[in-house]
Amino acid sequence: MRAVKYTWNLRKLMADRGMFATSDLVPLLADRGVELSPSQVYRLVTGTPERLSLHVLAALCDALECEPGDLIEPYTIAATTRPKRAAGGTSHDSDAPSTLGRPRRAEVFRE
Repeated sequence: MRAVKYTWNLRKLMADRGMFATSDLVPLLADRGVELSPSQVYRLVTGTPERLSLHVLAALCDALECEPGDLIEPYTIAATTRPKRAAGGTSHDSDAPSTLGRPRRAEVFRE
């Protein structure tokens, strides 16, 4: 299984165009019909958005004269997988620790 991640390059693209303050982007977006508050633009520039409307993406691309692929660079990583469990909720490997954080039933050995 693979997980898809992405790198958000808005701050770098702005710097490449001589824009170093997040407030530089507010009028450019407003000219393209995107009304965002200065705090929303700050979060857009300094963070990595989880969701982004296509209207905002198109306005950013137009304002910065770039393509969506310049703003968003996807990459994949190998995802870790949990050990498979049998029907009773026990691990196939009886010595493996539980991944669910539940205690295991003690085993009593008599000599």
